[in-house]
Amino acid sequence: MRRVTSDVETVSTIAAKKAAGEDGLRYYLSYARSVLFTNNLIYLYTALCGTASLCGSLFDSQGRWQHGCARFWSWLILKTGGIRVSVEGLERVNPHETLIFCANHPSAMDIPILFVHLPVQFRFVAKRELFALPFLGWHLRRSGHIPVDRGRPREALKSFDQAAAKVQEGRSVVLFPEGSRSRTGELGPFKAGTFYLAIRAGVPVVPITLNGTRHVHKPDTLHVRSGQTEVIIHAPIPTAGLTVDDVDSLSARVREKILSRFAPSSG
Repeated sequence: MRRVTSDVETVSTIAAKKAAGEDGLRYYLSYARSVLFTNNLIYLYTALCGTASLCGSLFDSQGRWQHGCARFWSWLILKTGGIRVSVEGLERVNPHETLIFCANHPSAMDIPILFVHLPVQFRFVAKRELFALPFLGWHLRRSGHIPVDRGRPREALKSFDQAAAKVQEGRSVVLFPEGSRSRTGELGPFKAGTFYLAIRAGVPVVPITLNGTRHVHKPDTLHVRSGQTEVIIHAPIPTAGLTVDDVDSLSARVREKILSRFAPSSG
């Protein structure tokens, strides 16, 4: 009986090691493909689409051309990376209504995913460092996306006032209330500025849960992996009648909605 048990354990151990070896091989092949192929194509897409966006912006003051270039750039990235996206809740978005979208931020891939799958023209409120990058930063500035200097609170507040003015003019915006990408896979604490903006602008807030994007591209890595991701668009939360005293309660409501479908990820 002891010998049979030992044999079963040996077979199980060998099978586990074999599976681990196969997974390791797939991982390294995927990593090599990303570094040698996918990333270089992404750089090329960024240069070409960024240039096209800048040239087209000379003839389009409404930003439709720039947004179209950003969507095409994003579509190319997702297709090249083998990143699949399922979307739930599109019927909750009125394309003729001005909205503020608030999403969790596990990965840099959140940006192309939202560009492709949100059915409205919008602007990002994003960290100032992105605006210094060649092509991407030039596109962001020319397209009217809004930089935020998170290291200088007074400047950040001015940026949110600028964003509120854009929203009141009828431009939807997307924000990541965590402020930066999650390094742990968990939902990080929310910054108050997002909800100050929403209340100042007086438009509904649409919480969005993003799952699986950390798996396809973790922060601080060059590895873009193929895989399935998920976008869940929750019902809009009205802000009419709220004041700055309601910032914390609005933040809590948005956080609760995002967490209701959130799947933490370590890989």
